Amino acid sequence: MSELPYANRPLRVGVQLQPQHADYADLRRAVDAAEEAGVDVILTWDHFFPLGGNPNGKHFECWTMLAAWAEQTERVELSALVTCNSYRNAELLADMARTIDHISGGRIILGIGAGWFEKDYAEYGYEFGTPGTRIAALGESLPRIRSRWSQLNPAPTRPIPILVGGGGEQKTLRLAAEHANIWHGFGSAETLARKNRILNEWCGQVGRDPGEIERSTSAHRGPDELGEQLIAVGERLITVGTDGTSGFDLALIRDWLQFRDEQNADRS
Repeated sequence: MSELPYANRPLRVGVQLQPQHADYADLRRAVDAAEEAGVDVILTWDHFFPLGGNPNGKHFECWTMLAAWAEQTERVELSALVTCNSYRNAELLADMARTIDHISGGRIILGIGAGWFEKDYAEYGYEFGTPGTRIAALGESLPRIRSRWSQLNPAPTRPIPILVGGGGEQKTLRLAAEHANIWHGFGSAETLARKNRILNEWCGQVGRDPGEIERSTSAHRGPDELGEQLIAVGERLITVGTDGTSGFDLALIRDWLQFRDEQNADRS
């Protein structure tokens, strides 16, 4: 692990509260329970319809929830995993993130990606385009977002971290090298190891220290199966998803929190 430029970071655990198949009161209780359990980051997703189960089931919008969670919580960081770049003008999104930064006292992370869920686009009137046009649009938006942050009054309370999600090796990882404080990838430990190496190479090309970028992924199984593998390839933010179909069950999250505490105690 010592050979990885980002291996000295502490392990963190996030929970993605997927806003599907639940009443908002259930989400509110889940936010309280997650913060009380000790998670580092509470995330949601940026879609307009459920991704599983009844495709027209109960669902809520991402950024209005994040604003509410900023008032509700006291300690955790907050983010989308991830915001769809296509759904909001870049300058507006920058202002939204800056506003929640102030509401939360400096706890927002701007998680962002190119977008992929065609139903959202079709139902809400956005042009779906192609993977290429969507990633190009993301590349255009990221500098605009950062520029707008420098112009807003009041300014953000801190440099707002940017999380870039997605694993495209030629385009997305280059954007992560240029702009991200956190890169969120998907796949096996072997896949993540390869993509981390490619991200490091892009960092070299754009003049960025790879150690500046926290490596993040999602886990669908417990730390007994995945923990050591993910640690070994440099992952330092592990996020587990849960939704209304399980009553926002946090059992798997608690296993990861125990693993986090043991890992960080061993490093101290």
